[in-house]
Amino acid sequence: AAGGRALRWASGRAPARGLRTSPRARTAMPSWVIDRYGSNEVLRFTRDMVLPIIHFPNEVIIKVHAASLNPIDLSMRSGYGATALNMKRDPLKLKAGETEFPLTLGRDVSGVVMECGLGVSYFKPGDEVWAAIPPWKQGTLSEFVVASGNEVSFKPKCLSHTEAAALPYVGLTAWSAFNQVGGLNQSNCSGKRILILGASGGVGTFAVQLMKAWDAHVTAVCSHDASTLVKKLGADDVIDYKSGNLEEQLKTLPLFDFILDNVGGSTEKWALDLLKKWSGAKYVTLVTPFLINMDKLGVADGMLQTGVTIGSKTLKHLLKGVHYRWAFFTPSGPSLDEIAELVDSGKIQPVIDEVFSFSEVPKAFLKLEGGHARGKTVINVISRQ
Repeated sequence: AAGGRALRWASGRAPARGLRTSPRARTAMPSWVIDRYGSNEVLRFTRDMVLPIIHFPNEVIIKVHAASLNPIDLSMRSGYGATALNMKRDPLKLKAGETEFPLTLGRDVSGVVMECGLGVSYFKPGDEVWAAIPPWKQGTLSEFVVASGNEVSFKPKCLSHTEAAALPYVGLTAWSAFNQVGGLNQSNCSGKRILILGASGGVGTFAVQLMKAWDAHVTAVCSHDASTLVKKLGADDVIDYKSGNLEEQLKTLPLFDFILDNVGGSTEKWALDLLKKWSGAKYVTLVTPFLINMDKLGVADGMLQTGVTIGSKTLKHLLKGVHYRWAFFTPSGPSLDEIAELVDSGKIQPVIDEVFSFSEVPKAFLKLEGGHARGKTVINVISRQ
């Protein structure tokens, strides 16, 4: 699918600034926005958010049927990562005096293509698609959202929009960790021992299913009340982190080929000792100080501090015979193509904790803020899915 995508995009590419425009009956849309950073009270519903327009020939406008929330939405609501994201939004500081507000949160979208730029040949209006929108772009808690064509994929045929909206962001985050950073794939994963720390959240539930789809042996760490769910998703061993010292429980098991850490904190002080030494085994964490460093220290000093941190940790653990890596969400339509195939083949299913209506977005944020979710919090932007 990804090859076909590339082939079709390569033909007939429009000039760099080619645009396609069409008359609109409206210039505004309903949206949930924030005008400042803070806690839940900063969320504001408006019917006057400016409709997105196509600025570049590879962009599409999607009518949002369903969206979902991720921990990054809570963090961004509070201002986490604002320094780095604003630099990405305006790297040359051409928009002096302007701010990122009003800012729409939400990264996942499942919906229907409404309009395509001149350079988009892979999609057409009316196509049902899904995507994860990068955090430096306006989000999906709106009636419409604009995305680059290479961030979009055809929605799995077997899923409703509500179900599909639960997967893109967590799926691409796990895919980045396992495939792009960890080097794992369908052909080299069979029999490998995988440890997933934090297995009952959005990324964790996807990660368990992906590793089982690739025929790995999965040990999942979660709380006791989530163990039934995680076992149902295919985990071979489930460890309750509340039932005793987690490190000691894991030390009784055979060593691992790969560890995915969704928890962070003190975990990495001992988790790398659980890897097979001098075998290419990898520890990949999704909890990194990259954005925090830039928020605290500024762009230049933050990047310098981040580089020193990752460099020193990588070298330290390499000398002990294991690989230490960071992974980040990476938007990718071609990766979503592959995930869609796994979904349609029945190997991966969405795990949804609760579904809210579009009018209940603040309530959905409070639900996510409470923690201990079992899967994803989904927002139906269009009431009937």
